[in-house]
Parts: sequence; C-alpha cells; structure tokens
Amino acid sequence: MSKLAVVLLSGGLDSVTCLALAQKQGYGILALSFSYGQRHNSELISAQKIAKKYKVIEHQIIDLDLGRLGGSALTDASIDIPTTASELKEIPITYVPARNTLFLSYALAFSEVHHARDIFIGVNAVDYSGYPDCRPEYIESFQAMANLATKQSVEGEGFTIHTPLINLSKAEIVTQGTELGIDYSETVSCYQADENGLACGKCDSCYLRQEGFKQAKLKDPTKYIS
Repeated sequence: MSKLAVVLLSGGLDSVTCLALAQKQGYGILALSFSYGQRHNSELISAQKIAKKYKVIEHQIIDLDLGRLGGSALTDASIDIPTTASELKEIPITYVPARNTLFLSYALAFSEVHHARDIFIGVNAVDYSGYPDCRPEYIESFQAMANLATKQSVEGEGFTIHTPLINLSKAEIVTQGTELGIDYSETVSCYQADENGLACGKCDSCYLRQEGFKQAKLKDPTKYIS
C-alpha cells in the first residue's frame, strides 16, 4: 500500500465517518485510539470492532493516564457530567486539557514511523461542544508545527492534517456517513456510556448526536439505557 493515512479512531460517530471517508479516498488505514483515563472503555471496544470491520492495516491503542492530571469531567469521577444541553457560552467541564494536542502528537509520530503523510481527525467546528482544540486555526497551527518539527518534513515529505468534518453540521455528517454505509449503532459517543455501550441520552454528546439524526430525518440507531 503506497498511500497510507493515520486515522484517530475513538469509536464514536465522527471518527468512524473519518475512517470511511479516508478509505473512500484510497488510503490504507493505520488507526490510533487512546485509553486516556476516560470514564468507560465502551468506545474503545467499539473502536476495536470498527477497526476489524474496516480491515485497517494496523490498530494501536495507546495508554495515556490523563486522569492523573484531572481538570475534566471525562477523566475525574468526582466531577459530574452535565446532563443538560450546554449553551456554549463557556468551555464546558467535559473539555480535556490538551487532549487533541496529545493525540495529534502521537499520530504525528506514528505517521513518521510508517512514512505516512496524512492524518485524519474528526474535529468539528459547527455542532461541537465548544472545545478550543476543534477549531480550524488550531489545526492549521498544529500542521505548521508538524512540518517544522519532524525529520520527514525537513527531508521534503510534509504532513497534512485532514479534517473532513470540520465545517459540517452533525446532520450533514450522519447523512454523508449513512450514504457511505456506516452502521452508527456500532459507535459510542456518550460521555458516560455503560459497560455495554448503552448511551445515557442526557449529556452534551448525546444531545448533539440526537439532534443530528433528527435534523437529517434519519432514524437514530443509538442504543440508549432504557
């Protein structure tokens, strides 16, 4: 395979859409997931199943204990997950400090080891939770840094950070993914899913997902806690 891409695969709706889009463009996929101290591992189980289903070339799960640092409801059990839709007037407590910077740094190293020039990440600047590391200017800055800080780029083979979902609404994402044949029932996006991958239906992530399917006029296949 001469055309390789690293895809950040969380096991959620956006990341599997990125994976399917990258495959459609003819890339061989190297998938990277993270066990970073999140409240549940249901999304990682989903990521493993998705990687196998899409026959990725390699799938690695990296251990990063961000829970030791605290500061986020996603990694600190003492902080409650908000269960009302955020009005996005401030960065929510579910923001994990520097998470995308760490993830992309690992993806950059993984890409360089495999001589891949392309990295796909499912960040979104339209229907998102107000996270600063989902903005276009952040991605542009990281790409500029990547092309200054690596042996591969200095020797003439630069990197491109692909964000195919960044300007799409959640409805547009699920519509596009459905056309690609994605089974979204196999994905887990909930901030506090149970051990079986059932979603709470109350957190910001669930709210945005529900609204996406509703606006797209598609049946929501998400498995919720009854």
